[in-house]
Amino acid sequence: MALKDILVHIDSSPQCAARLDSAMQLAIRHDAHLTGLYVIPRTEIPGYIRAQITDEILEHHDRLVIDAAEQAKQMFTERTEQQGLTAEWRCVEGDLIPVLALHARYADIAIVGQRDPQGDTVSADPGMPDRLILSVGRPILVIPNIGDYPNVGERVMVAWDASRLATRAVNDALPFMEGAKHVSVMAVNPRGGEEGHGEIPSADICLHLARHGINAEAQHVFADDVEAGDMLLSRAADEGIDLFVMGAYGHARWREVVLGGVTRHLLRHMTMPVLMSH
Repeated sequence: MALKDILVHIDSSPQCAARLDSAMQLAIRHDAHLTGLYVIPRTEIPGYIRAQITDEILEHHDRLVIDAAEQAKQMFTERTEQQGLTAEWRCVEGDLIPVLALHARYADIAIVGQRDPQGDTVSADPGMPDRLILSVGRPILVIPNIGDYPNVGERVMVAWDASRLATRAVNDALPFMEGAKHVSVMAVNPRGGEEGHGEIPSADICLHLARHGINAEAQHVFADDVEAGDMLLSRAADEGIDLFVMGAYGHARWREVVLGGVTRHLLRHMTMPVLMSH
């Protein structure tokens, strides 16, 4: 199984170059078509405020927005041509998340950046990447804001809780795991029962992966005194993981907002690329 259609979100943030590098290397590995999508946000100015702004200021703002998009296009075009990739540039005006979700539905995977709370670009949208993950219907690969990740997927860890969402994430991550040097499946505080794990936690899903030619190591840990998210990140760091795979938002969304959860913890504290499915 291979990825043949990859979408990467391009913006004006300092982290975008590293995100594009990850996307290009993934496209090279899978001989895939790479689409760069830049979203120009609509500027909604209330009438009572607009009346106080001169035409010169509005024109200057529009010029800055256009210039930023042109610079991003130039970066994308130059770097993809250097790599000899089959690439396509798209620049669309609209609301960031709905536009990204629409275009991502026609790709095998979408690559976006981790939200930077201190950022001053559209990537600082408080709904990114959470709302995108929930709405797109495709796997989302989130690249951290710090560091370079040119070889995503050589060492993979799956967070396994035997849920529907984890099952979806495993299936979506098959193109990565089939070419990985190391794959581990980690269950934290596994439980039994009809909706829980089998007699040996993580063993059944590892057997399924073995039938795909993937040699995955089944692991589990009990740590009631440590948050699951912290435990997963700690184990991933110990194993030198460069791709973490998990299903996103196992509870109703309003409960995640109130209670937090592993998904939000990983998105906030991630130290390696994370593939999420919902």
